[in-house]
Amino acid sequence: MLEDAHIALTSQEKNKIEIVDFGLNNLLEIGLQIITYINTERVCAKELVLFPHQTCPEHLHPTIGTQIGKEETFRCRKGLVYLYVEGPKTELIKAKKPKTTTTVFNEIILLEGMQYTIYPQTKHWFQAGPHGAIVSEFSTKSTDQYDIFTDKNLIR
Repeated sequence: MLEDAHIALTSQEKNKIEIVDFGLNNLLEIGLQIITYINTERVCAKELVLFPHQTCPEHLHPTIGTQIGKEETFRCRKGLVYLYVEGPKTELIKAKKPKTTTTVFNEIILLEGMQYTIYPQTKHWFQAGPHGAIVSEFSTKSTDQYDIFTDKNLIR
């Protein structure tokens, strides 16, 4: 997928791809693949790779001590992404409802070249379209180990 999108990775980056299944062992449905380019005290840049209809489950990025929760901008590079955030419910969502607990259904559809910013402490989940998706994430410091999942059966 990355080569098709003309996203070049070094061999070191390829060896550090993080495979996240949230403890469910059902990667093709629930999970994602992450390439982290940089994560400092101030900024973070990643690629999020999703297989067809693969879902990153509902979560939020909390404030930890004096550090405000992560603010992130998703930019769709390849494919399409169904993103769900807090706000008015979309009655007929386009995504396949995941088997994990979801409570937010304000649908944002990201086509290639489109982006959306998710503010700190905002519940969100997202799913790739039928051909998968690659999303560039630009954010403040990533502390994903502290993410709060709506579905308490999930682990990061």
